[in-house]
Amino acid sequence: MYHLMIKTSFAAAHNLINYQGDCENLHGHNWLVEVTVAARELNEAGLGIDFKILKKETKKLLGELDHKYLNDLVPFKNASPSSENISYYLFERLSRSLNNDNITVERVNVWESENACASYTRD
Repeated sequence: MYHLMIKTSFAAAHNLINYQGDCENLHGHNWLVEVTVAARELNEAGLGIDFKILKKETKKLLGELDHKYLNDLVPFKNASPSSENISYYLFERLSRSLNNDNITVERVNVWESENACASYTRD
């Protein structure tokens, strides 16, 4: 199995629901997103997936979140826009657009700071 990863970012504001602390107040992050996919085989060019495709699909999805108030977005109307829920949301959406017989989204890491990260994977 081959593993490929890209890093990208977006900026957004949110507030955590039912948190009972400072993060329940409106605040923002410059989120770093890491997307890892697995490829069973390489194509004739020796690639599992072209990084351009992986970056394009991820950037398209992050464009829906970038410079937004996450709590107002449909995916987070009933779920607090925590790093955990954002990683799950990105994982599910990217799986729908990228998964095929050869490629599987394996993990999405969402960093809200350089020291704090949440991941979603389907182990």
